[in-house]
Amino acid sequence: MEETRLKKIEELRSKGKEPYPYRFGRIPDIGSIRKKWERDPKGERVRIRAKIKRTSRTEEGYVSRVTDESGLEILVFSSWEPERDKEYILEGSLIRKDGKLALFDAVVSEGETVSIASIKEKYDFDPKDEKVKIAGRLVTLRQMGKALFGHIQDVWGRIQIYLRKDTVGEERYKEFTEIIDVGDIIGVEGTLFRTNTGELTVNVTEFVLLSKCLNPLPEKWHGIKDVEVRYRQRYLDLIANEEVRRIFITRSKIISVIRKFLDERGFVEVETPVLQPVASGATAKPFVTYHNYLESELYLRIAPELYLKRLIVGGFPKVYEIGKNFRNEGVDTTHNPEFTMLEFYVAYWDYKDLMEFTEELLSFLAREILGSMKITYQGNEIDLTPPYRKVSYFEILKEKTGKDKEFFLKRENELRKWAKEVGLQKVDEMTHAKIIDKIFEHFVEGELIQPTFITDFPKILSPLAKTHRNDEDLVERFELFIGGKEVVNAYTELNDPVEQRERFLQQLKEKERGDEEAMEMDEDFIKALEFGMPPTAGEGIGIDRLVMILTDTPSIREVILFPAMRKIKDEVNI
Repeated sequence: MEETRLKKIEELRSKGKEPYPYRFGRIPDIGSIRKKWERDPKGERVRIRAKIKRTSRTEEGYVSRVTDESGLEILVFSSWEPERDKEYILEGSLIRKDGKLALFDAVVSEGETVSIASIKEKYDFDPKDEKVKIAGRLVTLRQMGKALFGHIQDVWGRIQIYLRKDTVGEERYKEFTEIIDVGDIIGVEGTLFRTNTGELTVNVTEFVLLSKCLNPLPEKWHGIKDVEVRYRQRYLDLIANEEVRRIFITRSKIISVIRKFLDERGFVEVETPVLQPVASGATAKPFVTYHNYLESELYLRIAPELYLKRLIVGGFPKVYEIGKNFRNEGVDTTHNPEFTMLEFYVAYWDYKDLMEFTEELLSFLAREILGSMKITYQGNEIDLTPPYRKVSYFEILKEKTGKDKEFFLKRENELRKWAKEVGLQKVDEMTHAKIIDKIFEHFVEGELIQPTFITDFPKILSPLAKTHRNDEDLVERFELFIGGKEVVNAYTELNDPVEQRERFLQQLKEKERGDEEAMEMDEDFIKALEFGMPPTAGEGIGIDRLVMILTDTPSIREVILFPAMRKIKDEVNI
């Protein structure tokens, strides 16, 4: 904590003013104010004739304030340096930068132009001194003569405030300059107007301190780069980085749109236990805990699958759950021990129905969230327009390795030897199934950039999937890969209780051979199957990975608000 800020709190209290008041009122968020008085230009291409007033250098290039004969101004971003006081015809994409309309990627052009006034009339509406009462964190502050300019922000946006001595009075103006610091959360009342550059601004008539920030924001608060600080102190990351705020707002929208899609198609959202007596439903190492009252060992769920299928047995034809799963595994760019999954199950469908349904869901998401079927992920343009490519597991393995299905399934010793030759580590510690899985990951996954259904998996990798109707060695299962990442796993569900028991027994043998991720026997689930489960198809979608793809984010920790981090003894310094 900063001593000078603590003293300001003491000073306020000595005057009978509370630096942490109870409320400010039911007020609109900043984003809703902006939405009322502004339109998003969405990159519209425009051409203007304008004179350069001032140019500044930025990390990415140059930003210029330009004006035309109307006297109105607009910002222009370019990779080249315009000459001051010179008139140009400039063409670029119209965007909104820090609340202001701006011409982005501007180049010198020719031809017919539009006026800055017409652009502002279309996208910047005149608030006509409307009265407002809003609050947010003060993130910039500068003095200009007898006036102060600053910005307050919340997660939905920022807005400029303008404080004049002759408006609020000399005493209140002095109080603001002496008590308020960047980082404080303040409430303001006033009227809306636009500056010469078109920025929506509050002409402040009254203000109040709502929460004193005792630690100054990091020196470069406007773009914290240290990932340790960003992940461990996500609150600072959200204050500092607009892109981070955008990612998590988009994540919330994605989940909301998924719910809308499923609800409109007759699915029922349910909740199943997180603490489970049997670690099953997926191949993963569980977290173990103990319930004192029940005097029993329990597991944090690795998947809700077996409970959701019990509901199908009970008569629900369409169910889904969006929730946390927990797997005691490593942390990397696509794995976090606590992650969010969507799982849904449909009676009377098979995996082919699910492929069509998955295409419908993802294309719906793309339209609703992004407004386009084409996205960019890590430099690759990806087209989410159905239909998606379909290729069988062993067909693509043979294409990439030259080895056929018989080699992988029937010649285990040769496979082990070859796996070592191609660079797999710890092959001697792996089961047969695990080697096949790692080979596929090594040779295939990273190359599946465009949406691709990998179908018809080997049975030894899929203990809960139904045997393929045309091949006893395979199951009716698919995984959908986008951008080199597995996003979806689905299959026609195994509903034969006798065969399911045999599969569980095989999993127990795998566990005895050292596979910590093999499933346990679940007797109650088998009993449920004995009462009859209709033909069923089920699917799991990794929400975190889906958000990564749709927000062009390289690491799973960027899309989880509070990712798992190694414990440290010393406090993170900023």
